[in-house]
Amino acid sequence: MQLQVTANTSIRQQDITAKFIAELDKHLADLKAGLLDKSMEINDFADLLFITPAHLSDTIKDVLGKSPCDVYEEGMVRISKELLLDTAKSIGEIAVTLTYDPSNFTKFFKRYAGMKPKEYRNQHAGKLKPEQSLVA
Repeated sequence: MQLQVTANTSIRQQDITAKFIAELDKHLADLKAGLLDKSMEINDFADLLFITPAHLSDTIKDVLGKSPCDVYEEGMVRISKELLLDTAKSIGEIAVTLTYDPSNFTKFFKRYAGMKPKEYRNQHAGKLKPEQSLVA
């Protein structure tokens, strides 16, 4: 994820933000790879950075202009889209990989992507690599 810093932030705030983004990227990669059975929460990221959740939230908001939850959800949508296009996994399997209940995953995806996962997959099916198949 690329870090776009707003003006008037301290080096310390930028450092916290960069570390949050690095930890978030690692967590999302582990989720995508199916290595985790539980998603981290903002409290978990704050603990990793040895700061309070409120301080993390305030810092991310000051530096990026959005909440850590927004940043997290943007990352989840990004890897959801990648999994929908780059794997032959069913939508239910993708939901479980990302630690969602399948019905909640569909609601989450639709809220942020503007369409259901199946619609997204169907609309972008031409972008699949030739060796991939959605028939399983």
